[in-house]
Amino acid sequence: MPKKEGIRDLFDDIAVKYDRFNHVSSFGADRSWRRKAVREIVDTAQPIQVLDVATGTADFAIAVNRKAAAGSHITGIDLSEGMLEVGKAKCQGLPIDLEVGDAENLRFKDGTFDRVCVAFGVRNFENLMKGLEEMRRVLKPGGKLVILELSYPKNRLIFSFYKFYSLKILPKIGAGMTGNTGAFTYLPDSILKFPLPDKFIPMLREAGYSTVRARQFLFGVCRMYIAVK
Repeated sequence: MPKKEGIRDLFDDIAVKYDRFNHVSSFGADRSWRRKAVREIVDTAQPIQVLDVATGTADFAIAVNRKAAAGSHITGIDLSEGMLEVGKAKCQGLPIDLEVGDAENLRFKDGTFDRVCVAFGVRNFENLMKGLEEMRRVLKPGGKLVILELSYPKNRLIFSFYKFYSLKILPKIGAGMTGNTGAFTYLPDSILKFPLPDKFIPMLREAGYSTVRARQFLFGVCRMYIAVK
């Protein structure tokens, strides 16, 4: 099965319990990480047009909307209709539109958005470079890409604990909450396979971004990348 189809089916299956799993498995830290990323996205008092890629159940889109100036609008895309159904119920009455969409084949015209963001989804791209290039294409000149992604610590001692938790404990928590064992084997494995900043930052530059920088949270368990078109 192609990766995109597998990802879509995986998230369709766990959509209803996904938010709760995120909060429980990260001990609530995911909310703090999103707030830090929102500050990078909403760094102006002017209305902004935002594209939230791999929006899932729209937690990130809603967080951006809370801080964005009046007149701002957020478009969220995701491969999973199941995740979007949960998100649409949460977004009623908000200036947020959710739709099925593929980060590697965006339907939007060049230079449409002031900001593009991805929270905990870029590691699921089938063709990472193509996705980075597409997100740059739809940014306005001077626009900003903000990526929030799970990662792993470089410190060997902390990494040993992290790896044990991710590969042994996390799948049991996820399976217990959702009944899906495979999803929570894939998710921690995808984190361990995603490039660290020394490789990912050059990829962003190769995709055409400038002023690329990175921050880490909780010893590197989560990383934020900021890149300007």
